[in-house]
Amino acid sequence: MSREATLRVLIGSPLEQEHVDRIAAVDPCIEVLYAPHLLPVPRYRADHVGTSRQLTDGQLDQWRSLLSAAHVSFDFDWYAPAGMPGNCPDLRWVQATSSGIGQFLQRTELDRTEIIFTKAAGVHAVPLAEFALTGVLHFVKGLPVIATRQAARHWERYTTRQLAGRRVMIVGLGQIGRKVAEVFTAMGVEVWGAARDPHNVDAPSVSKIVELASMDELLPEVDAIVLCCPLTPQTQGLLDKRRLGLLPAGAIVVNIARGPVIEEAALIEALADGHLGGACLDVVTVEPLPEDSPLWGMPNVIISPHSASTVDVENAILTDLFCDNLHRWLNGQPLRNLYSNEKGY
Repeated sequence: MSREATLRVLIGSPLEQEHVDRIAAVDPCIEVLYAPHLLPVPRYRADHVGTSRQLTDGQLDQWRSLLSAAHVSFDFDWYAPAGMPGNCPDLRWVQATSSGIGQFLQRTELDRTEIIFTKAAGVHAVPLAEFALTGVLHFVKGLPVIATRQAARHWERYTTRQLAGRRVMIVGLGQIGRKVAEVFTAMGVEVWGAARDPHNVDAPSVSKIVELASMDELLPEVDAIVLCCPLTPQTQGLLDKRRLGLLPAGAIVVNIARGPVIEEAALIEALADGHLGGACLDVVTVEPLPEDSPLWGMPNVIISPHSASTVDVENAILTDLFCDNLHRWLNGQPLRNLYSNEKGY
C-alpha cells in the first residue's frame, strides 16, 4: 500500500488512549477507527474479552460502519467474528491479542478466508515463564506444608529441596517455551525439550531436544514438565495416562499451553494417588473449571483462571508488536508471528 493512501486501522478491543495514539503515530497515512463505547467493558486491566454490551440499533449500525471501513484490525470483531469476511469487505489483516488462535480461527472458519492473521506470540512469554517457575518452586520448596503449619501456628523445622541441579522438560519450544527454558537455566536447572521439529529450533538454553513422538524416553528422567505447546491434533491428549505414568514419583506438571493437552482424568488420578508431586494449571479442559471438579480441593494443585499471561504491561507490549508489524506492512516487509493454516498455529 502506498504511503499516499489511507490505511484505516480498527481497534477491536479496549485499549488505553496512550496506546491508540501510538498506533496512530506510526505513519501519517494511518486513520484509527476507535469507538470504546461500542466495545465490551473490560473486567480488569488488559482484558480483551470483557463483558458484552447490549448495543442499540444505532450503535450496531455505527459498529458495522467501522467494520466495513477497516483495512487492518487490532483484534477480532467481538460482536460477530465469523461474519468478518462479509462485514469487513476491505479487511486484509488482523493482529490478534492472543497467541493460541488456531481453534478460534477453525471454529469461526476464518482460517478459510484470504485474511492474514498474526498472533501475539512472545507477548506473554515473560509472565508465563515467571508463572511456570513459580509453580515448580511452590512444590519444590514445600510451600503447601509451610502454609498448613502456619495456619496451625505450628513451628517445626524441616528439610526442603533445592531446584538447582534438577531437570525440567519443556514441551513446545516457541517463544514462550524458549523463555521458560532461559528462566529455568538461570536457576541452575538442566533443561530438556520436545518440539514438533527439533531441527528448526534455536534454543541455546535447552541441552537436549527430541521430537514430540520421542519424548517418552526422557520422561522418566525429569523432575518437572512444563507444557507450552499449541493445541493441535498432534498435541491433543499428549500427556495421557501412559505418559503421566512414565514420569518419576513426585514429578511436577505445569500447564501453560491449553487444557486438552493433558488427559485431565488421568492427571487427577495421578495427583490423588500421590504419583505426582503437584500440578500448576493455568488452563484446564473445560473453562471456567466446573465447581464439582476434584482439582479445586486438591492440596497438591494450583489453579489459575487462565490469567497467568495477563499482566499490567500487556497492552503496552501488544502495542509494541502491532506498531512494529504496521511498519512492516507499510514497507512491504514480512510480518512477525504469522499464523500458519498448515500448522494450525
